[in-house]
Amino acid sequence: MIRDITLGQYYPVDSVLHRMDPRTKLSGTMVFIISLFIADSVPAYLLATAFLVLAVRLSGVPFSFMVRGLRAVLFLLLISVSFNLFLTPGRVLFAVGFLKITWEGLRLAGFMALRLIYLIIGSTIMTLTTTPNQLTDGLERGLGFLNKIRVPVHEISMMMSIALRFIPILVEETDKIMKAQMARGADFETGNLIQKAKSMVPLLVPLFISAFRRATDLAMAMEARCYHGGEGRTKMKPLHYVARDRMAYGVYVVYLAGMILLRWKLI
Repeated sequence: MIRDITLGQYYPVDSVLHRMDPRTKLSGTMVFIISLFIADSVPAYLLATAFLVLAVRLSGVPFSFMVRGLRAVLFLLLISVSFNLFLTPGRVLFAVGFLKITWEGLRLAGFMALRLIYLIIGSTIMTLTTTPNQLTDGLERGLGFLNKIRVPVHEISMMMSIALRFIPILVEETDKIMKAQMARGADFETGNLIQKAKSMVPLLVPLFISAFRRATDLAMAMEARCYHGGEGRTKMKPLHYVARDRMAYGVYVVYLAGMILLRWKLI
């Protein structure tokens, strides 16, 4: 389960998405997320599916690797779907005691499940095709206009990039600690909910210690390299838009316009 978390990992292959400007990928991710909250019909979700399939094909990352990340949120997904399925009023299709499945609940649960799955896969595509350095540069350049109102864009971008980079590191560290504790007789699987929570203490304590140690080492390394923020810093690889980025923005505009038209039943 721990190793199934793919968010924050980078998958090194040579693909169209890997070669795109990180600002283009960040914009595409935001457009896709916004479109999922606009979608409220079957044609709209079909359009979102087509957009996601295109992104997966252009990424060059195996689809089986992407869907591994869904296992980590399967429990949350089941809870969200169940609440919408059984607690939405409307025309009753099936009833057992106090549990009732309505047509409106079935429709809403299906859309909710697709929305959560697409959100996870869409966000994963961005991190799988973008290195932490590229992500930092893309956020800093993309949000550069906020510097005019004294928003520390560089520092915020750096923190977000470091946080994403630490996800796979902490996942790997958690897996090592779990195996070490299991070799010493720890049991993380059996028992009731309270017993399972107590069994996590030997895992969480060394994990927190390791996380703080890594944070301290990172801070010392940045200070040793005279890091003092983004003011006056230059880029080793300046970002430039090329033809494929402009084409991608055109696709975003057409896709979002189609979603809006479907939302307002104009097509």
